[in-house]
Amino acid sequence: MGELEYIIVQAGGKGTRMKELTKNKPKALVPVNNLPMLFHLFRKFPDKKYVIIGDYKYDVLKRYLREFAEVEYCLVCGTGHVGTCGGLKEALSHIPGQKRFMLIWCDLILPDVYEIPNSKGDIIGLSKDFPCRWKYENGVFSEEKSSEFGVAGFFIFHDKQRLEDVPDEGEFVRWLQSKGFHFEEQGLYHTHEYGLYSEWEKLSKARCRPFNSMRVEGDRIYKLPVDKQGRELAVREAAWYQKIKEEKFENIPVIYEYEPLCMEYIDGRNIYEYDSISYEEKKGILEQVIGCLRQVHGLESVPSDQESYRIAYLDKTYERLKKVRRLVPFGDDEAVVVNGRRCRNIFCCQDIVERLVMEYCPDSFRLIHGDCTFSNMMLKQEKTPVLLDPRGYFGRTKLYGDAAYDWVKLYYSLVSNYDQFNLKRFTLDIDEKGVRLVIASNHWEDMEDCFFELLEGEVTRRQMKLFLAITWLSLTTYAWEDYDSICGAFYNGLYYLEEALDEYNE
Repeated sequence: MGELEYIIVQAGGKGTRMKELTKNKPKALVPVNNLPMLFHLFRKFPDKKYVIIGDYKYDVLKRYLREFAEVEYCLVCGTGHVGTCGGLKEALSHIPGQKRFMLIWCDLILPDVYEIPNSKGDIIGLSKDFPCRWKYENGVFSEEKSSEFGVAGFFIFHDKQRLEDVPDEGEFVRWLQSKGFHFEEQGLYHTHEYGLYSEWEKLSKARCRPFNSMRVEGDRIYKLPVDKQGRELAVREAAWYQKIKEEKFENIPVIYEYEPLCMEYIDGRNIYEYDSISYEEKKGILEQVIGCLRQVHGLESVPSDQESYRIAYLDKTYERLKKVRRLVPFGDDEAVVVNGRRCRNIFCCQDIVERLVMEYCPDSFRLIHGDCTFSNMMLKQEKTPVLLDPRGYFGRTKLYGDAAYDWVKLYYSLVSNYDQFNLKRFTLDIDEKGVRLVIASNHWEDMEDCFFELLEGEVTRRQMKLFLAITWLSLTTYAWEDYDSICGAFYNGLYYLEEALDEYNE
């Protein structure tokens, strides 16, 4: 028996059962646990060769895979052919003869413990944890709902000759039934199917990025890296906590271990969750938060490094935007209409933006948090702020950076509702005329004037609006796991950039 080298993924279909999640992207790119559905398969079998059948939003899938897929793959178009047979004949043409291969539906996510069986026969995967419309029991296909013998959309064939007369379109399982196919059975225990919006909605919304994971054990929480990027960030985060602890700074969780990072589980809430308190209560919290960050900034300073400043605000942003230009609608246009406003594309005013940003380079760097959004701060029961998830670097400088970098991250949450966007609480509509982006509110926008009063002499409105635009634009491919978030961050960045440039033209 030969090793299984090839995987065909049926990623066609409009995904209408996923509702608004597939308005702008195909079902295969809907994120589940902080990773597009299709990419769970890539992560599980990184050394396999993939043949992916696309259909609905084919161009989006094509562009997205070109930028982010790190496996060997080819993409075939099933457009014009309905059903799960659509595109399969062309996909099979990319599989060598006498080679085992897997055929799997893109909305099926296999568990970590799954292993490809050693068998010379053809195999069908049967659901054990979710209902399917078809079942396979005692060697017979029946169009009957089952959660024990359900046909999950998973098959292994020992040779593509078995499917030589598969039709151009239609339902694959119905065709298997008509041909009297017989399979060895494999129970797909702990496997999940996310073809329905109701199943996706049950997911707990991830509070970390694809490069790390969190585990809670009693009153302790472990933050664990899952890839190279996560490991690099974990080292920087641990170094920040060590440094701040040496300085006797108290507004951090108790740290029990640094590798892996283990800390106190905070009994409290993120600031954005305080969405129905009075103006005076919000003002009191904002004063505490700003005072807390000022305390961090006052601990130590070093001479500024202009190169680090440029990297943090400009080079990093442009590097992330390179992929966006080829990925999102209107990404290469001179201007984009966002929420009714004609917004210049940053690619067409790069020189102006660079000049304005560099004018604010400070003489000294301070010890900074680097990512002090509402999502990365919690309030204990008595409303004492606790700083979490520090960045630990600024450009090429460790620990120290521009104090305004902290202030704009706070402004990012306060005025532009980053935290709601991060929780995917936004709608994005794209048509040939432009885009409409609506983000749910943190309900802290009324604190903008208070923010500037508290920081008078340290930052200006013009500076914060410019840096806010840069921050949104920089988020684009940092949020790579969700196509809508990439697009939304880009368009929101252009919207705030236009607002900032208007300020400078007045």
